[in-house]
Amino acid sequence: MEEKLKIKLSIADRVYPLTIDPKQEEGLRKAAKNIDQLAKRFEQNYAVRDKQDVLAMCALQFASKIEQGGINASESIEVAKERLKALDELVQLKLGGLE
Repeated sequence: MEEKLKIKLSIADRVYPLTIDPKQEEGLRKAAKNIDQLAKRFEQNYAVRDKQDVLAMCALQFASKIEQGGINASESIEVAKERLKALDELVQLKLGGLE
């Protein structure tokens, strides 16, 4: 069993102590850095001073990317299914002509 790792992440000028699996560290640190960078951009571009509003906008941005990725993947799967179906029909037509 792996030992837990205690780290501190800084997000929007607040420190959050966490106890994590060591394999999660890199992802969590990158995520915290991305949140911090996006929050700074929102503060600069929209003159928002309330950290809660900034963090809510960050959460919305990241969540919408995840949702859109799922939508795009679903659409890609449907397109692939349609292509496979058309290919199958073409193969069946060719096989039918060989008999």
